[in-house]
Amino acid sequence: MGCSLLSLSQSFSFFLFVFHFHSTISSPLSSNYSSSSSSHLCAHHQSLSLLQFKQSFSINSSASSDYYYCQYPSPKTESWKDGTDCCLWDGVSCDLKTGHVTGLNLSCSMLHGTLHSNNSLFSLHHLQKLDLSFTDFNTSHISSRFGQFSNLTHLNLSGSDLAGQVPSEISQLSKLVSLDLSDNDNLSLEPIFFDKLVRNLTKLRELHLSWVNMSLVVPISLMNLSSSLSSLKLIGCGLQGKLPSSMGKFKHLQYLDLGRNNLTGSIPYDFEQLTELVSLDFSFNNYLNLEPFSFDKLVRNLTKLRELDLSSVNMSLVAPNSLTNLSSSLSYLSLLDCGLQGKFPGNIFHLPNLESLYLSYNEGLTGSFPSSNLSNVLSLLDLSNTIISVHLENDLISNLKSLEYMSLRNCNIIRSDLALLANLTRLVYLDLSSNNLNGEIPSSLGNLVHLSYLILYSNNFMGQVPDSLGNLVNLSYLDLSNNQLGGPLHSQLNNLSNLVGLSLYGNLFNGTIPSFLFALPSLYFLDLHNNNLIGNISELQHYSLIYLDLSNNHLHGTIPSSISKQKNLEALILASNSKLTGEISSSICKLRYLQVLDLSNNSLSGSMPLCLGNFSNMLSVLHLGMNNLQGTIPSTFSKDNILEYLNLNGNELEGKIPPSIITCTMLEVIDLGNNKIEDTFPYFLEALPKLQILVLKSNKLQGFVKGLTAYKSSSKLRIFDISDNNFSGPLPTGYFNSLEAMMASDQNMIYMVTTNYNGYVYSIEMTWKGVEIEFSKIQSTIRVLDLSNNNFTGEIPKVMGKLKGLQQLNLSHNSLTGHIQSSFGNLTNLESLDLSSNLLTGRIPTQLGGLTFLGILNLSHNQLEGPIPSGKQFNTFDASSFEGNLGLCGFQVLKKCYGDATPSLQPSSFNEGDDSTLFEEGFGWKAVTMGYGCGFVFGVATGYVVFRTKKPSWCFRMVEDIWNLKRKKTKKKAVKCGARRN
Repeated sequence: MGCSLLSLSQSFSFFLFVFHFHSTISSPLSSNYSSSSSSHLCAHHQSLSLLQFKQSFSINSSASSDYYYCQYPSPKTESWKDGTDCCLWDGVSCDLKTGHVTGLNLSCSMLHGTLHSNNSLFSLHHLQKLDLSFTDFNTSHISSRFGQFSNLTHLNLSGSDLAGQVPSEISQLSKLVSLDLSDNDNLSLEPIFFDKLVRNLTKLRELHLSWVNMSLVVPISLMNLSSSLSSLKLIGCGLQGKLPSSMGKFKHLQYLDLGRNNLTGSIPYDFEQLTELVSLDFSFNNYLNLEPFSFDKLVRNLTKLRELDLSSVNMSLVAPNSLTNLSSSLSYLSLLDCGLQGKFPGNIFHLPNLESLYLSYNEGLTGSFPSSNLSNVLSLLDLSNTIISVHLENDLISNLKSLEYMSLRNCNIIRSDLALLANLTRLVYLDLSSNNLNGEIPSSLGNLVHLSYLILYSNNFMGQVPDSLGNLVNLSYLDLSNNQLGGPLHSQLNNLSNLVGLSLYGNLFNGTIPSFLFALPSLYFLDLHNNNLIGNISELQHYSLIYLDLSNNHLHGTIPSSISKQKNLEALILASNSKLTGEISSSICKLRYLQVLDLSNNSLSGSMPLCLGNFSNMLSVLHLGMNNLQGTIPSTFSKDNILEYLNLNGNELEGKIPPSIITCTMLEVIDLGNNKIEDTFPYFLEALPKLQILVLKSNKLQGFVKGLTAYKSSSKLRIFDISDNNFSGPLPTGYFNSLEAMMASDQNMIYMVTTNYNGYVYSIEMTWKGVEIEFSKIQSTIRVLDLSNNNFTGEIPKVMGKLKGLQQLNLSHNSLTGHIQSSFGNLTNLESLDLSSNLLTGRIPTQLGGLTFLGILNLSHNQLEGPIPSGKQFNTFDASSFEGNLGLCGFQVLKKCYGDATPSLQPSSFNEGDDSTLFEEGFGWKAVTMGYGCGFVFGVATGYVVFRTKKPSWCFRMVEDIWNLKRKKTKKKAVKCGARRN
């Protein structure tokens, strides 16, 4: 569970770092505005307008917190003072002759507030360049009054938290050369407005709309843009469909970025005509492909290319050797997850200007990373999840002196001495995870004083964490999880005050959790699960945590009250610390962003807080199972919640199952077993369309379990356990007819996980093959039906033979009568069958002998008779599977059968009452009639002789016994038929 959740954090850390180190070649979108004159030229009304603009916003340091774009934010408007020349103010530019304000650059100025249509900004009619990027306009709409800036040539509103529709008035800015509305996630652009924009702005050279919603705009409409366009950036706009086949018309295009859309089909051949391209990005269009011929044309003709990003574009047909022709000017190459296979050309590593190289997640990519003649400027190298061999030797290390980012996760490392990595003194990011590296972590890594990310998870490192890691004072993320590290956590980490994420799970650490970890001011991710840690959980000193997992340790005491003050907490997992005691405080409901709450397998007591049902619409997992909780289940569950997993098993909860649970339409798992719930069967649960697991075992439920009322209700149910209750009446045939998921086996060997919170793996406690087991992971293949230990009566429905996916069927300890259905022979995936302690009669169907996966069989304590079927599996069962059935015979029960073999029957076809098939083969009706007639005559004659002479006596007794037996059966049948008629 922790590992999967952690992978989300590691991916986040990876991309955070990539954005930090990706040296993009910026286009000249934003000019640096400065005061153009030292003389007092500013008109009074303009100064007044600017001062009023200043007063309409506050200064907030978090308003320009985007580190990538705003590394040095500054409150420029603080220099704006009444009585001074506004042309000398920070960010203001004026015309030398007229004194009109023509430029305003307030990018990264920490402004916060709403931009209203009556703002004094719109009185500055002479503006030519306006840059308000990376301010916080608090989801303001773009005012239509922007269309009044008729002289505007440059408009930049990127990253300013704008919302709503882009107004059509923007298309009136006919002099615009550069327009940037990017990084406004709540902004959208309708097709009709986009069409106006591209037709009217004929002088446009730069158009940047990344992350603006353009999902309704068809890619072909891009062809209406000015052919003089030099920069087009539409990252993450939701564009769908095929690329236009005539993009070659944009002869002046230098920057083209269409990454992270939903573009499909092949990249057109005519892209080779864009010979001025400096940067090309089609990354993360997962249904886009690049054919070998087209790629060959691209690399041969785009000789000025310095940046190429084709990540996640399908290049499986492209031979890696064709990369040889890439431009020698290339500085950035990303071919992440492209499906490349074969030997990667070595000359790429020698490109003289190469700074960044991403080849990760091409599992079939081979070759060898050279040890010499490497680019002197190579700063970023990612070979993760490839088979490219890397020799960590002196020669290689000495040629990578400029390296700042190295990721060799799950790579083909041919190890020499990891201590040599200490010579890469510029390293900021180092990932050597999943490489089976062993021994101790080299203490020399403590020399990498610039390191911000150190990731060594899933290796075989042993010993203690070296004290030298305490020297890495710039470290923000440390992951040593899934190793064999031990000892207490003490001074090694005490100096790492800048830690944002710490993952040490899956090791052998012991002792207490040092209190300084809970005092780290910026810690947002802490995962220490699966260790041998003891002691209390200290109070947290700061409120920055987003993820906390301390499960599977030996912690004791109460849950710290400070946890309820972690307002941004998304996951709280304290499971399986059996000595955690006390009550669950209702203050936990203050955590409005909580998505995972797992306090299972502890000794928590008191009532379950009733607010847990409706405190957050973001909660996906609520697992409080295996505690000592009392009271009732929360009666109210909020509408529009996204709860997927509800586990309250193993407590002392009473009362009824609340009907409001049907508002949890995303629920996949409900486990309320092993409580004291008194209720009837909760039919309303059939309204949950995604329910796959329902466990109500060991409660005080009673009454009939009738058929379902809605079509295809419970069709996804794969585990259904209502055992150990007081249900009565016939078995619920209606339910069996709707269990579509149990009618077929699932070949996907995957574990059930949440979809709304990436990585949390479902768990469940269940009786499996007669043994109570906790499944820490639930495979999607499991199919279980358990109705045992109730008071069900009547016969086993033949329709149960349809449930061909079943692996475990338990109907034991009821009062079932009649025969074992021969249709059970269809349950070919069955591994465990328990029909014991019922009133079943007749013979064991021979079809059961063909169940080749059957490993557990219990038919004991019934009234079965006749020979035990033979078969590969049946021959392995001992007498305990059949005890208490005095009429059975076979070697398993040490009782020989005497000439009492049964014919082999085919499994039932489920066409009850249809006997027509009996006449489809063999004798026809004429032959049967002739045989019947002859037999009748012979029988009458023989009967007369026998009863007249009473000789032979054995025959007389036999006929008399058979006659009496038939009379008894006839009477019983008459009673049954009479009951049916009534």
